[in-house]
Amino acid sequence: MGRPVTLFTGQWADLPLEELCKKATEFGYDGLELACWGDHFEVDKALSDDTYCQKKRDLLDRYDLKLFAISNHLVGQAVCDVIDPRHKTILPAYVWGDGKPEGVNQRAADEMKNTARAAKKLGVGIVNGFTGSSIWQYIYDFPPTPKSMIDAGYQQFADRFNPILDVFQECGVRFALEVHPTEIAFDIYSAHRALEAIDHRPEFGFNYDPSHLIWQGMAPHEFIHEFPDRIYHVHMKDARTNLNGRTGILASHLPWGDPRRGWDFRSLGRGGVRFEEIIRALNHVKYQGPLSVEWEDIGMDREAGAREACQFVKNVDFPPSARAFDAAFSE
Repeated sequence: MGRPVTLFTGQWADLPLEELCKKATEFGYDGLELACWGDHFEVDKALSDDTYCQKKRDLLDRYDLKLFAISNHLVGQAVCDVIDPRHKTILPAYVWGDGKPEGVNQRAADEMKNTARAAKKLGVGIVNGFTGSSIWQYIYDFPPTPKSMIDAGYQQFADRFNPILDVFQECGVRFALEVHPTEIAFDIYSAHRALEAIDHRPEFGFNYDPSHLIWQGMAPHEFIHEFPDRIYHVHMKDARTNLNGRTGILASHLPWGDPRRGWDFRSLGRGGVRFEEIIRALNHVKYQGPLSVEWEDIGMDREAGAREACQFVKNVDFPPSARAFDAAFSE
């Protein structure tokens, strides 16, 4: 029996949850990873209505779908970000409020605390998400960025996320940051720096997603080996680079799917990620959680892609060996 294969619902939030449950079962998924937007999982309703979480559980049970994690990426982005008008499009109205940046940051932090409380009420132990970053804009280091500004960015992250993580600790829930451009951690070294900023507290780990690492030029499985005890959840997502001499990894301000981009997300197995290496690395660190498909491929029908991706993950997953291949020679 392989690891459970789940579908992250974030890219399907235009559909009512029950409609997506029907599709996910038909596609062959073992469960869902519920996004905290659309009607899939609403944090405010979970805390205000004592019947809400049980109704969600009952709905999933009707379709024989398991639940291991919820995800609140959109609100988490606004905790540490420098707020601008783009955030209005991704935040609940009650978090955006009047749009004044300091208030948005604080309401986003409060909502992340409530997400931990809602996860406990729902009976799940992992919340995936983003942190945002006040220093991502300095990535190119020009004009020259003093070290003190980067230090201040990590200190701001610690100041804002430690109170959130205190609530996660109280609730017995862990936060899994999706290591991703625009976040406080976007590669191996920035992930180490983020852990150092919060004194390696155990409530904080990572939602591993190889698609955000490969186009940066990394070997994605190396991240798993680097943080063997911090892989709290796994997204299965693919990407492909198209560096043909005219393109670059900064993507030229071109939209997703434009063939002139230097990279783009692809349906699983149709990009450049070597998923066998990822499975071997996950086996090595003894990860037994779900493999959650985050399906993003603007050039492919999503239903065909999600169905194919489910089978791809089931085919690529395999258990570790319980016996050395040459054990017979030493017995």
